[in-house]
Amino acid sequence: MIPSKKSIEEASERISPYIHKTPVISSERINNLFETSIFFKCENLQKAGAFKTRGAVNAVFSLSDEECINGVATHSSGNHAQALARAAKLRGIDSYIVMPEDSSKVKIEAVKGYGGKITFCKPNLESRETTLNEVIAKTKAIEIHPYNNYKIICGQATAAKEFYHEIKNLEIIIAPVGGGGLLSGTALSTSYFSPDTKVIAAEPVQADDAYKSFYTKEYYPSINPQTIADGLKTSLGSLCFPIILKHVYQIITVKEKTIINVMKLFWESTKLIIEPSSAVCLAAIAENKQEFKNKKIGIIISGGNVDLEALPWNQNNTNLNI
Repeated sequence: MIPSKKSIEEASERISPYIHKTPVISSERINNLFETSIFFKCENLQKAGAFKTRGAVNAVFSLSDEECINGVATHSSGNHAQALARAAKLRGIDSYIVMPEDSSKVKIEAVKGYGGKITFCKPNLESRETTLNEVIAKTKAIEIHPYNNYKIICGQATAAKEFYHEIKNLEIIIAPVGGGGLLSGTALSTSYFSPDTKVIAAEPVQADDAYKSFYTKEYYPSINPQTIADGLKTSLGSLCFPIILKHVYQIITVKEKTIINVMKLFWESTKLIIEPSSAVCLAAIAENKQEFKNKKIGIIISGGNVDLEALPWNQNNTNLNI
């Protein structure tokens, strides 16, 4: 059943002792550059470095003692992995995390730091799911999917709920889309708390399954995505897709070069670290300046977990069309 306004309000109360109420900032330099008024909800300053903490805490603390007695398990390239490991530690239970072998080193170390028990897999969805099934069969842990879970969606929805409480009358809110947990949560919060705001999603053009699915209204899986935005390589969740179809106004795809350039711009302008998956929203504005000119815009900065030894502007990304 699609989460209700009450479900999101209950999630907000449930997670409040365990998360940051993240700040909203703006940058005069960025606003002048794009001739618009942008407010950034800084989930890069969230516990475990990303919005994923919201959903993971809500899902884990919604479980009964009996349900979670054998721990929790998931597959994730990083941010949900860290968030679930942290939430499990707070609950006093085990966490079993399946991670692609090419996951960011900083995210792997963070999962270990929170006590997560990692099993590595090949970097594709089939390997993730097969490996996770093996882990669950062995441990009897309960699966907490990174995005295809209504408790996760409700948790992610609390970021936009907070945003609307602090910044009134946003004309547009932009969120990145990978699996769709943040986007569908944002869309639901918008429909309940700020119905006049347009919800726009941003996605790498080299991982454009959500864009194709949205505009054809037929599900397209993510096949061999080649993008620097590692958090957006996953396919849309079946629970997320109908919410997105109903409540999202537009999906915009952006180029790899733009993602890297605006990521660097944001670092330089705000002195805050964001990861490539966060930069796609500002990249959407950069590539469509006229569409967004003179608008009051909210952007959810989804995370800031970056391997400082492998910054994208210092790399020879020969596998990417940059």
